[in-house]
Amino acid sequence: MAKIIAGVATSHIPNIGVALDTGKAGDPQWKPVFEGYDYSKKWIADKKPDVVILVYNDHASAFSLELIPTFAIGCANEFQPAQTVWGPRPVPVVKGHPELAWHIAQSTILDEFDMTVVNRMDVDHGLTVPLSLMFGQPDDWPCKVIPLAVNVVQFPPPTGNRCYSLGKAIRKAVETFDEDLKVMIWGTGGMSHQLQGARAGLINAEFDKQFLDKLSADPEALARLSHVDYVREAGSEGIELIMWLIMRGALDTEAHEIYRFHYGVPVSNTALGHMILENPRS
Repeated sequence: MAKIIAGVATSHIPNIGVALDTGKAGDPQWKPVFEGYDYSKKWIADKKPDVVILVYNDHASAFSLELIPTFAIGCANEFQPAQTVWGPRPVPVVKGHPELAWHIAQSTILDEFDMTVVNRMDVDHGLTVPLSLMFGQPDDWPCKVIPLAVNVVQFPPPTGNRCYSLGKAIRKAVETFDEDLKVMIWGTGGMSHQLQGARAGLINAEFDKQFLDKLSADPEALARLSHVDYVREAGSEGIELIMWLIMRGALDTEAHEIYRFHYGVPVSNTALGHMILENPRS
């Protein structure tokens, strides 16, 4: 049977992709950011996942205000890099795993989650930046990827508790898939940031650290936070952190933290956070 062996949480800041794609990763501004992922690249090269379920939010590339699914799973064979203000990122086409994706869709829908099935979808920096941070700049991504898009752009987004529960349903789905696969689940976005209004540029390093602590040791406490809690403490775009709870819900309660990187210095108006959690017996 398939099993989830680990979870990864990471920011998906678009300018990280720009820095990589334009050869600026070694510049003084960017070097500390990328060095924070050196351990992670070695770790994942050793683990060699077959599939990554990558939880992210679309930034008006695949969806718009005309169509706003709360949860949407990509079930296609492949996903093209999306057009952005800089053009599509020069990264490999993302190869999907339709069989597992359809199985997750069926299982979660029957568990009463309203999952939207997407058979054609371009993927933007929300998905490709985490892949670049963990895998570098290969000619092809070394594993299959199942995109799971979450609405954190238009009110009302799902609650943290709903996301945490969805993670549990995803784990159930994966463990009933009849193929021997090593699966990882990644939660992306965040940390604290606000891009507009009177609090534009907000960074709350204390909240970010507390969030990382609880993500590791007490995720149920995070699941109880309201939308107002996130917006007050982490800024309007800090609501992206609920996507990390999908990842955490899919892991064992006793999953152990093996690596953490928190860069509180603003990176393109946002703090950056990263954590790796492994399931026991992974």
